[in-house]
Amino acid sequence: MHPTTQKVIMTAHEHGLEIAIKEFSVSTRTAEEAAQAIGCQIAQIVKSLVFVVNGQPVMALVSGANQLDTKKLADLYGVSKKKVKRAEADMVREVTGFAIGGVPPFGHTTSLPIYFDETLSQFEVIWAAAGTPNTVFPISPTELCRLTHGVMVDLKVVVS
Repeated sequence: MHPTTQKVIMTAHEHGLEIAIKEFSVSTRTAEEAAQAIGCQIAQIVKSLVFVVNGQPVMALVSGANQLDTKKLADLYGVSKKKVKRAEADMVREVTGFAIGGVPPFGHTTSLPIYFDETLSQFEVIWAAAGTPNTVFPISPTELCRLTHGVMVDLKVVVS
């Protein structure tokens, strides 16, 4: 098993959680690819996204069916939307220890504030990346929110 996936398993164990890694011969890099490989709804896929808010990296765990509303993220910090930017790939790797396409929701090299898209809470099981672009694991939203110390908020773009 890849060392980055081992790190995800070890972090889960340290928090008293056993996770079952699923490795695929196809990519699970995007929410669409992951849902297709797993055979679940795209909304059950956890996108672990890193943003920079007012100069500080933060993580948003967003449902694969949703787009993050940067204004809602900015509002959490009391700053303008202009102060929210998607983190560049180098920064994502620096603050999480993982490359885009395989970033798990925990096990990062730095401690990041984590915001949890409330849409994910409607499912019994959700699926998150396990450190590589072809590994994932199932977890309950409650367990994931607990393990990440995530703050459950409404982050999705509302389409009118």
